[in-house]
Amino acid sequence: MGRPRVRVLVVDDYEPWRHFIVATLHGQPELDVIGEASDGLQAVKKAQELRPDLILLDVGLPTVNGIDVARRIKAGANDTTILFVSENRSRDIVEEALKTGAGGYVIKAEASSDLLSAVRAVLAGGRFVSAALCGWVFVATGVHGAQVYISSLLMLLAGIR
Repeated sequence: MGRPRVRVLVVDDYEPWRHFIVATLHGQPELDVIGEASDGLQAVKKAQELRPDLILLDVGLPTVNGIDVARRIKAGANDTTILFVSENRSRDIVEEALKTGAGGYVIKAEASSDLLSAVRAVLAGGRFVSAALCGWVFVATGVHGAQVYISSLLMLLAGIR
């Protein structure tokens, strides 16, 4: 008897993108896409009905944005892991998304190289942020909302002042 498969809900308003995500996950024996949603209200409803282990969630959704979707899901005492997959690179948006308790944030342009690594990282209890964001994004420690900014460390390591 093998390990139980991870149940995944894919949420994005752009159907071809959802198909790309589903196709990417399809080849992974440990992952099972159990549903898709194209707007925020559908996402909340499907999360409540299906109780997925992982939600891949876009920020820019019709009806309810992805950040509010994540908040609603987490407020329902739901232990679902959330991984944002979005084209939005705004520092404020990324930080708000991660403050919801999401396990990570993948930039769509980097999804072909980052998505599976990000999924594995967050399912293992870790955090993942696309490299394009690492120059300024924070990593939440989970301790009373404390934040550790890594930009200074990265700049120091890179020799940038």
